[in-house]
Amino acid sequence: MKITKKIQKYYSKFISQFSSIQIIVIYYLLMTVVSFILFQLPFFRMPHSEVKFIDMIFMAISTVSVTGLSTFDIHSVFNTRGIVLLEILFQVGGLGIMMITTFIYMIGRKKISLRQRQLIMTDMNQPRLSGVVRLIKRALIILVSLQLIFGIIFGFHFYDAGYYKDYPRAFFWGLYQSVSAVTNSGFDVTGDSIIPYVHDDPFLYAIMFLIFVGGIGFPVLLEITEWIRSFKSKSKIPFRFTLFSKLALITFLLLFVIGTVLIYAFEKNYLYQEYSSFGAWTNAMFYSMTTRNAGLQINHLTSFQPNTLLVFSMLMFIGCSPSSVGGGVRTTTVAIVALYLLSFLKSEDNVNIFGRKIDEDDVKKSVVVLNLSLLFCFIAVLILMATQDQSMISIVVEVASAFGTTGLSLGITPHLTVIGKITIALLMFIGRVGTLYMLMLFIPKQTRDLGFEYPSEKIIIG
Repeated sequence: MKITKKIQKYYSKFISQFSSIQIIVIYYLLMTVVSFILFQLPFFRMPHSEVKFIDMIFMAISTVSVTGLSTFDIHSVFNTRGIVLLEILFQVGGLGIMMITTFIYMIGRKKISLRQRQLIMTDMNQPRLSGVVRLIKRALIILVSLQLIFGIIFGFHFYDAGYYKDYPRAFFWGLYQSVSAVTNSGFDVTGDSIIPYVHDDPFLYAIMFLIFVGGIGFPVLLEITEWIRSFKSKSKIPFRFTLFSKLALITFLLLFVIGTVLIYAFEKNYLYQEYSSFGAWTNAMFYSMTTRNAGLQINHLTSFQPNTLLVFSMLMFIGCSPSSVGGGVRTTTVAIVALYLLSFLKSEDNVNIFGRKIDEDDVKKSVVVLNLSLLFCFIAVLILMATQDQSMISIVVEVASAFGTTGLSLGITPHLTVIGKITIALLMFIGRVGTLYMLMLFIPKQTRDLGFEYPSEKIIIG
């Protein structure tokens, strides 16, 4: 007991030296190491499977960031127990380390300290401490419940449709597809992703719904459930969505519609030439949704036109909403920058939307995040162009996929050199943690306030 208290004392003293952002990044790094160690155990591996050190590190980072990129055939390396391990790690990487840790604390009825609440707030990208524990509890219940419910539905569907001849395999893969969709992991553990279900429209629409649930953002998800409950309640006060939820929902849906129309238009006379009209629109809708972070595919990417692949890259770069399972630059960042540009063109002093003024600090952060993200991806493209013998469109797709933690690729991932693998691995980690957090990682816990302002001076622009 004394030893445990001493360990806790030294741990608290050590942790107090770091900011919340630095601690969260350290946790994700530790989770990467743990994943790497687990992947090395023969218990989770196929007999005589050999994977290089750099490739297994790459796999660990891809798993923790729930990206889906891999430099080797997963189905030839991991056995059934390994696939189950991946499903567990998807939960940790997708839902967040602090969400899983806090839920374990709640089950054990342990008190959640103020410091832990600060870490939760940081990991979940929340603006305030109040309500973070309630957010975790309700979001986790919804997400896990949907995984189980749709896993069972998919299991029955797979068996009835003849995809699998026995119930155990049908339910095993049904649950995997459900977990993969909700956590937006997109790992191809069969060698064909979900290509065999390309014409299974009910399954595809269910997968799209689960991708939406995982990517819309936990706070938005809870507000949607409260909005649905408000119809049953007798309260005379109408339910109101927060500005964040309105902006996240509208931007998410707007990007989905724009992506669908562009994909359909570019592939209408090519890939979709032999599709029915309904089938073509369903395919376009699916890719507009899956490129936002899930990385599941029902066609080989080489089947698409270069301009369609650029649309994919744009959607992957933007990614999902904040406080979700996904990565990328995030939807609200793009929305705020677009609103800022619009307000500038209209000569307005403030950025306004839905009768509210967006905080100036949020506008600055959005501009910084977008510019830094573009810079990181541009540098990554330059490095890969200089070190890899691959086409530019393949590299652009790979970079956007890594940064957006999506997992789609034109097949160049296994052929990357060591420099290429390190570059993509760093992008996956940055995409999961967040560009702003990676920048603030190197800022000291205590920063000095100068307490004065320098005189301003005009500079010629444009």
